[in-house]
Amino acid sequence: MKRIFLSVFLITGFVPAAEVFEAALGRETELPKGKEADGILGDFVLRSDKVEAVISHNAANRRANMSTFYGEDGVTPGALYDLTLRGAANDQLVIYSPCGHGPVSYVKMANVKEDGAAAVESVTTAAKNGGVFKRHEYRVKDGVQGLFITTVLRNESDKPQKAFTKDDFTRFDSTGTTSDGIRWADAINPAHKCGYALVTLKVTGIEKLEETIEMQPKQEVVISRFFAVGTSPAQAVGEAMTVKGIKTELLAGGIGETGQAGKPIATATIEVPFGKTLVPGYTDDKGQFSFKLPAGQVELLIKDLGRPEFRWSRQIPSERELFLDPAAAIRFVITDESGKPMPCKAHFAPLDEKAPKLDLGPKWRARGCVDQYHSENGHFTQQLPPGKYRVVVVRGPEYGHLSQEVTVAAGKTVEFKGTLKRLVDTKGWISADFHNHSTPSGDNVCDTDGRVINIAAEHLEFAPTTEHNRLYDWEPTIKALGLENHIKTVKGMELTGSRQHFNAFPFEPDPLKQDGGAPVWNDDPRITALTLRRWQGERADRWIQFNHPDLSNMFVDRDSDGIADGGFVGVGSMIDGTESENGPGTDILADSPFKLSRPAGSLAMKVSMSREFIWRQLLNQGHRLVAVGVADAHSVYGNGVGCWRLYLPSSTDEPAKIDWAELAPHAKAGHLVLSTGPFLEVTTQNGKIAGDDDRSTGGIDLTVRVQCTDWMDIDRVQVLVNSKPDPTLNFTRTSHPQMFKDGVVKFAEKIHVPLQSDAHLIVVAIDEDGHQAIGYGTSDYAKMRPCAYNNPIYVDADGNGFKPNYDTLGFDLPVGRQTADKAKAQLVKAGLMQAEPTPVPAKP
Repeated sequence: MKRIFLSVFLITGFVPAAEVFEAALGRETELPKGKEADGILGDFVLRSDKVEAVISHNAANRRANMSTFYGEDGVTPGALYDLTLRGAANDQLVIYSPCGHGPVSYVKMANVKEDGAAAVESVTTAAKNGGVFKRHEYRVKDGVQGLFITTVLRNESDKPQKAFTKDDFTRFDSTGTTSDGIRWADAINPAHKCGYALVTLKVTGIEKLEETIEMQPKQEVVISRFFAVGTSPAQAVGEAMTVKGIKTELLAGGIGETGQAGKPIATATIEVPFGKTLVPGYTDDKGQFSFKLPAGQVELLIKDLGRPEFRWSRQIPSERELFLDPAAAIRFVITDESGKPMPCKAHFAPLDEKAPKLDLGPKWRARGCVDQYHSENGHFTQQLPPGKYRVVVVRGPEYGHLSQEVTVAAGKTVEFKGTLKRLVDTKGWISADFHNHSTPSGDNVCDTDGRVINIAAEHLEFAPTTEHNRLYDWEPTIKALGLENHIKTVKGMELTGSRQHFNAFPFEPDPLKQDGGAPVWNDDPRITALTLRRWQGERADRWIQFNHPDLSNMFVDRDSDGIADGGFVGVGSMIDGTESENGPGTDILADSPFKLSRPAGSLAMKVSMSREFIWRQLLNQGHRLVAVGVADAHSVYGNGVGCWRLYLPSSTDEPAKIDWAELAPHAKAGHLVLSTGPFLEVTTQNGKIAGDDDRSTGGIDLTVRVQCTDWMDIDRVQVLVNSKPDPTLNFTRTSHPQMFKDGVVKFAEKIHVPLQSDAHLIVVAIDEDGHQAIGYGTSDYAKMRPCAYNNPIYVDADGNGFKPNYDTLGFDLPVGRQTADKAKAQLVKAGLMQAEPTPVPAKP
């Protein structure tokens, strides 16, 4: 390995002095970038020769994202939104707010007389803050790798006042505190190689600083902090330690691989001791690292998956190299049948006795998450502890799978090469999911590129961008990953509040506006639906859907007081679809609108509603609600995409050529089939499909065809007539073995449905005892049953137009305030539960 040490502290060429400017008048293009970058037009940019930061300006509803803080006072003007090394475009901070959050009086550039420094101040006057004046100054200085943050609190009233001093520092999964009181945080995805450290430098005006302090009239408290950023938490801690006044020296070096001409190891973690606390540091792409520590002897713990841990004693200051043996790994080369690279997912199951549980990385990323790896092109290498593994490679439910037992020897790389074959023929239909998220949503920290790779690996061809409360666009990420031929998106959002959420698309985001220019949610879903319909101008292909709806609240009991009032009258006609499936449940054949369960460790029963059953009830009331099935993914592993998807007609089978304007009429007409994997086709004798109206006297013929890949099956096909499972139209492998097959085509039959009156028809195909372990490994989705069903086909049996039958399926339409006792009484009445015997009084 070439002995070149490019310290992050060495910058050649001309470097501008510290400066502050408002992101406007053309300079908005200079806003810092990164995974969590949230700067918009009007924010303030602070820059030194070492760092760049964003301080949010004082604007209505200014928030980093939807979930930073909830509630009316959840706004965060005057806070530190972004912090990254100068030019690194690697912000990993959601927000830092020195003394809580809420409205402020003003934010502006501060007058700084110190050479090589620049600052922004945020002020909340005493009149606006219960008598306590509050000022935060954020200052950068050339040569210093972080921000100085000074907070002044002053009681300007004539009475004692309470002041809140706890800071907001979010969002990180890996955090700690050194023995010197330095708080540190690692990037959610360690591969991003960014860390932060925060230290309190000085407090005056009070003996002990607590989260809430009582201030006497005219009392002033000043809190000085330093917020460091580095290529790792260890580097940031060293910077904070230095600024705190602790004498430090530079520890630098490089780590490479033996026998590989000095090949750098870019994946090493270096556990650096700061007192008794180990803080992670990382090598860069060249295998280099540098940290500041107190002078003396130190023992570093070097970790890299697939290699033995190594303890390395070093004298500080020093610069040395370390060479490690090659890692144990599997190199994958996965192609389609034409030999082209293709997206895929691999999951790994250790087979050795007492093998430790795998940890390939956090669930929020694609390239190494728990015990899986999601790849955008099928060409990747995964380092693993030496041992024997069951390795499975899949790409969604239309492709077959590859499965091998692989023994990975220490220091060796094994090649896993194979072709994933397309087994299920979906010509004329594309697979889609209308509802998923990544980190811009705020309620999760999933990498956006991880979400897109996850979508490709699970073979979803159309996926609108639907981040929470933010108009956004995944297309640049799709292009950057080279996935234009695999995924089509449109720009949209999920509009979210305390009750009913909505997905809507297409829109045109403006990334320099708050929330990308999105509208604001309203508690009345009709106002929200109308707002979304008209936002940026009405358009024929605008899609609006209810997300994970409380159908009882929307259509039966508007105020959830337990009294039926008709819900939000008219709202059904203002939306295009509603989620009947959200997440891995498969309860379309549920026999009641609720179910009872007893949570672990609880004595009380819990009642939960069956959205699918209530949807079936509402269909019978004349609500033509187009059903939608989604994953609503917030991570890659566990809650990734793939559990529910849609199939809808398309004139092209090439994702790059998909046109939402062509798909939208099909979706709005209900030409949607919901599936956890099986590909279900249902056609009437007149060529009508899901969502269509048909006309037939005395009965109608349905042609039903179900295909499954080689890792799933179905064993039941059930026709629902007006939402009721018809026992004469229930076909199982046991009762009708001649109807079911064992190849890709599991079922292909013409079913005659006798009808004496109008009816809507739903066909359900399911594997009642099935699972999807081959497709999902250890993820909870592995427990999911293969299941698919169509949106209703509405059959007019008398020629007078389709009319609903108003049957409520043996239960009243459910209202709010449903208790376990009330639900139990209805289940007993319906014969679905046995009444508990009345206790016999004891004899005196």
